[in-house]
Amino acid sequence: MMLRPRQIVICTSLAVSFWLLATLYIRFMPVFVTDPLRGDIGFITSIPVCWLCIWLTVRLARLAPQQIVAGCLLVLADAMLIDGIALRWFHAVYTTDERTARLGAAWLLWGYGVSAWVALFVANRRVGLHQAR
Repeated sequence: MMLRPRQIVICTSLAVSFWLLATLYIRFMPVFVTDPLRGDIGFITSIPVCWLCIWLTVRLARLAPQQIVAGCLLVLADAMLIDGIALRWFHAVYTTDERTARLGAAWLLWGYGVSAWVALFVANRRVGLHQAR
């Protein structure tokens, strides 16, 4: 099922918002990606944050069960494109330290992967529930 124009705008806005929040996290709390223990904790605690982001996307964009994958994919793709541009040409937006940039990028990639899996799980579950009715 295709997304409506309003849903595309909402998903794109969410992508920019999520990217900005993650960038601010790396920029102003670099110890949470560079410190070995805090970095590990940051990876683990990002899992519920990914769930929250998927839930917000489904809720705010009012995605039907069949639209969840498309809507979440749009959010993920937009945020990854912004990250790619920022990491290539504007890497100082995250940090001026190469190690922090590398570990921050690893954390971002982890978050995108976890979010994609969560979106697939949520979509599969909701489509299954929807079909069971």
